[in-house]
Amino acid sequence: MRAFQIWKQISKSNFTFCKSKVITRFLSSHPVPEAWTRPFDPPSPEFDWLYLCDDKNGAAIEENIVNRKGVGDINQVISLWKTFQKEKDVAKKESLLQQLNEAASKIPNRTSPASPIGSEEQAECKGLFGTKKEFTFKPQSVMEIGKRLNLLRTSDVGHTTGPRTYYFLSDFAKLEQALIRYTLDNILPQGFTLVSVPDILNASVVEACGFRTTGDRNQVYKLESNHHDNPLCLAGTAEISLAGLYMNETLTTLPKKVCAVSRCYRAEVSRLEEEQGIYRVHQFTKVEMFGVTQNQGGDDLLLEFLEIEKQLFQNLGLHFRVLEMPTQELGAPAYRKFDIETWMPAKELWGEISSASNCTDYQSRRLNIKYRENNKEDGVHAETVNGTACAVPRLIMAIVENNQQEDGSVVIPEVLRPYMSGQTHLQRSPLRGKLTFSKGKHPR
Repeated sequence: MRAFQIWKQISKSNFTFCKSKVITRFLSSHPVPEAWTRPFDPPSPEFDWLYLCDDKNGAAIEENIVNRKGVGDINQVISLWKTFQKEKDVAKKESLLQQLNEAASKIPNRTSPASPIGSEEQAECKGLFGTKKEFTFKPQSVMEIGKRLNLLRTSDVGHTTGPRTYYFLSDFAKLEQALIRYTLDNILPQGFTLVSVPDILNASVVEACGFRTTGDRNQVYKLESNHHDNPLCLAGTAEISLAGLYMNETLTTLPKKVCAVSRCYRAEVSRLEEEQGIYRVHQFTKVEMFGVTQNQGGDDLLLEFLEIEKQLFQNLGLHFRVLEMPTQELGAPAYRKFDIETWMPAKELWGEISSASNCTDYQSRRLNIKYRENNKEDGVHAETVNGTACAVPRLIMAIVENNQQEDGSVVIPEVLRPYMSGQTHLQRSPLRGKLTFSKGKHPR
């Protein structure tokens, strides 16, 4: 308050004073809060030790790890637990606890009895929706259509962004925005709160959500460490950012349903011919749903998310199937998972456009997300659920390929037309879609 009084007197007297002196004096009397400057300190995980370290559960846990192709070692966890219990030295006990937490963090979630055991081939079809379009001509791919209409550029982009990326031009860019707005207009009235999320996250939060940030087989982009105190990563999905929103929270009302529109960054690669183009890329836009619910409530919320996804895709006129995913496709955090695949006519294959997972308390135990049950003082670990409402590149791929006409035009789905000023067909872009480079002397 004193600093503002000084500034007021200076203004009245018309003195020529350096503002920085007043600001410096103000800041010296009002130091920056410690919370703004101290390094990020992630919560300590709270594993279910009674379940993990009971010898009676060892065989079932080991079988679950094998079924999911996991890397955890439950025998190591049990051995460390027993040593930890016997150790009396405080320093050694602390070291053992760190080893114990690290070993336990590699144990995957339990698996739903509804999940088939095995590889992707064992996925069970739970429903077929929409009508498969029959063409009287050979359908073109989204790459061919995008190039012909000058709406998509994937070649000559290495000079700007590197491989496995793209430019959407004109109507493809409008279609992207239309899909986002259509999706939000349909899910927000169903109790979701829209959140704008950060794309840069602490590695510990990414790990807590079940995504490995180290090793050769991870899909996470990491930032150079010389600019920050903690290891930072680019978010591969808004699921991680939204889970971090509830870190260290004890909630009083459930469920919580939030959604986000974000860019997703993934270092994954694929040499499969059918996954070229815009099917599997390093960065893309996605609308993600995320929920927090009570213990044993995850499956109900999962089915709710699945119904939302099905309605979104049915209204777009897509032909798709819902798959109950088998154990080897669950990753570490999911207890149960559904994938939605739509028919891609150009390459005559089913392509994934969405998924939804119930992670039960896997993430909440690592991020300290709890809720109060029956007014008890101690919180109970919540369950988290996630689902993809709109993965833009793959939806554009499906919509464009399935709505192409024999004359070369592409019909815009009726539900998207209000978001494209009533336009009924995609139009050729006047923008230049390809760069040309010429050799010549550069001006000095």
